[in-house]
Amino acid sequence: MSQEISLSPDFCRTVDQAVEAGKKISMITYVMGDIGEAKLKYILLRILRSLDREDLMELFYTAAKELIVNSTKAAIKRIIFEELQLNIQKLEDYEEGMKLFKSSLNERKFPTYKQKMRESGHFVKITCIYKKDKIDLEIRNNFPLLPIEAERVKEKFINAKKYDNLFEFFMEHGDSTEGAGMGITMVEILLSQSGFDRRLFSIYSSERKKETVARVEVPLHEISTSNGITEQLFVE
Repeated sequence: MSQEISLSPDFCRTVDQAVEAGKKISMITYVMGDIGEAKLKYILLRILRSLDREDLMELFYTAAKELIVNSTKAAIKRIIFEELQLNIQKLEDYEEGMKLFKSSLNERKFPTYKQKMRESGHFVKITCIYKKDKIDLEIRNNFPLLPIEAERVKEKFINAKKYDNLFEFFMEHGDSTEGAGMGITMVEILLSQSGFDRRLFSIYSSERKKETVARVEVPLHEISTSNGITEQLFVE
C-alpha cells in the first residue's frame, strides 16, 4: 500500500521547500505505481495543509488518480495502435483497434507499458498551482485529442450530468476502459458533493501545442463558481 512507503528525505525536503515558497509543483509519471501514488499524496497533503484545507484531500487525490489513469490509458492506446500497425486517425482502424484495446487492457497490465511509454516519448505530467484563494490541478498528456476522442469526451461531459452519485453510474454503465469514461463522471460527482460547480472541471486539447490538459480549478473562498463558463471541452 502507498501509505506504507517511506519517501526519501530529499524528495520530502524538496516538496516542503517548494510549498513554503508557494511554487507550483509538477511530477512526471509513465505508469504510476505505489511510490508515485505516495509522492502524489505527499505533495497534495503538504499543499492543502499549507492552505488549511486538508478537508479537500479526498477530492483532489481521487480526482488526480482518476485523471492520471485516464491519461495513461490514452497514451497506452496510442502505443497499442502502433504495435497493431493501425492508423489511429482512420475511423475503420480506430474502431478495430478499440475492440482489441478494450478486450485486452486492464490496469494490472499497465506496468508492462511503462518502458514502452518512455521509449515512445509519451508521459503524464501532474501539476499543482495554488494560491490562498485557489488550487488548480492539471493532468497533461503530450498529444492532442483525436476528433473522435473529443466527440466522446463531449458526450461524457453531457452524460455525467445525469448522475448524482457513482453508484447510479456503475449500475447503468459499469467501468470503462477507454480514456475519458468513468473519470469525467467521478470528478464531476466529487466536485458536486464537495459543494463546487461541476464546470470547474474542464479539458483542453491543442493540436498546435501537441497536448491535452485535464484541469480542476477550485476556488477556496467562493463556493460553486465557474466564472459563467458553460463549456467544459476546449479544442483548438
